[in-house]
Amino acid sequence: MSNGFFLPFKVLIFLIVFIIIFISVFFIPISPDAFYSYDGSLSQNIVIDISSSGYAWPSPGYTGINSYFGYRTSPTAGASSYHSGLDIAAPEGSKLIAVTSGQITFASFLGGGGYTITLTSGNIKFTYCHVSPHYIVKVGDYVVQGQVIGYVGPKNVYGVKGNQYFDENGNPTNGATTGPHLHFGVRVNGEYIDPLTLFN
Repeated sequence: MSNGFFLPFKVLIFLIVFIIIFISVFFIPISPDAFYSYDGSLSQNIVIDISSSGYAWPSPGYTGINSYFGYRTSPTAGASSYHSGLDIAAPEGSKLIAVTSGQITFASFLGGGGYTITLTSGNIKFTYCHVSPHYIVKVGDYVVQGQVIGYVGPKNVYGVKGNQYFDENGNPTNGATTGPHLHFGVRVNGEYIDPLTLFN
């Protein structure tokens, strides 16, 4: 008698579990933005600011600029007096997103730029410098506009062979930098332009 009772009960439990899984997989909508998180989990909502020319601001929530494109006084040894991009004030760990869809064509340490990611779209290259050394993209990846491609890196990095940049205490830095921020550069046909021209 007990066997006759438990067999239909097991079948009933199996059917309930199957129906729940079926409904979860096929009927619960998921936003496309959910796939942008690096660890496979659902990402927090990111407010993406898209300019009239169609480009997304690279550091959502952080728009302050510490150093503009063009001639300047070098902030630290090794930094150029001609600044080929924008220094955007953002704390370590801040999300960096693809300003447009394209392919990752560089992801490595790059001298004064420190840990760097380059996104290429047609004849335009977008360079993100002083990023986290814990890359979440690799060369060859195709990314879509608004996708998180990296994070603002730390001031100090260790174990980089040939790193020539150090702070006032002799600690190696993430390229020519005085602290965490995003250096964002744009090259059109190999020539640097003022990135702000894309965000009017």
